[in-house]
Amino acid sequence: MENKWSVLLTLAFTLLLLVNCHGQHPVYNMDQDDCPKCVEKCQQDNEYNRARCSAGAVSEYFQSSEFENIFSKRNSVEAHAVGFWDYHSFITASAYYQPYGFGTTYINGTFFGTKEVAAFLAHVGTKTSCGYKVATKEPLAWGLCYNKEMDSNYSYYCDEHYNNTYPCTPGVSYYGRGALPMYWNYNYGEAGKALKVDLLNHPEYIEQNATLAFQVAIWNWMTPAEHQPSAHDVFIGDWKPTKNDTLAKRVSGFGATMNVLYGDLVCNQHDNKSMNNIISHYLYYLDLLGIGREEAGPHEVLSCAQQVAFNPSTSSSP
Repeated sequence: MENKWSVLLTLAFTLLLLVNCHGQHPVYNMDQDDCPKCVEKCQQDNEYNRARCSAGAVSEYFQSSEFENIFSKRNSVEAHAVGFWDYHSFITASAYYQPYGFGTTYINGTFFGTKEVAAFLAHVGTKTSCGYKVATKEPLAWGLCYNKEMDSNYSYYCDEHYNNTYPCTPGVSYYGRGALPMYWNYNYGEAGKALKVDLLNHPEYIEQNATLAFQVAIWNWMTPAEHQPSAHDVFIGDWKPTKNDTLAKRVSGFGATMNVLYGDLVCNQHDNKSMNNIISHYLYYLDLLGIGREEAGPHEVLSCAQQVAFNPSTSSSP
């Protein structure tokens, strides 16, 4: 009888693995030594012939010293969020999303984790930097200078079209807060719903808790929106462009993450200062993490200068 149950469990696991490999590109949470097994099994899928799995933890390869190198000026006297951001908060926030592939993804046996962390933090560093305002040297070292929009008293960011789902709380302002500054009542509502935190009534929680501030940013990075994939999927290449995507010159890579996050506020504008600043942060972080900027890929992958926006003129503020 014991042998019978063992056989049945083995068959059930095999069927589950085969079913999950089909179509949805699931994330597998396995030990690192088991990841190639996941790759081999998923490559039997005739439709995609691809494999995706996650293994390990961000903290295993991204250390406190590297966080300090990347954000070395964040606690300088000129910064506006001194003492707020720290390595532990980032790692704690990352741990929630590691099972879903954040910083832990293998595609066909190739590890994308370190590059993804560099890419994500490049957006964070750019959007929270005070470098070009205060620094004559090392302007790329000033990420995490802010944790909220400084001119916040004049902006409520309340869209009344969402009154039925995410009504604005009287007297509350939904200005930019967090590691990837989030704006508008509907975004606070969606993030709060996903994270089970009442951000619609208490958006200030984000500027009071660094772990939550990172967690909201990673949620934004990992979550697809209407008519567009997630920044995570376009970066690691776990996204299948349609014919329309190809015509719009949208390709997987770092450039596409800017398309997802900022749309035509940054992309399809040829070379521009905003786009090049984000790219500069990414290349700088790759160097600091010992990967080297040559691993960033060719210009058409790194840039979104020619990419038509997934959602034209509807993306959140960069």
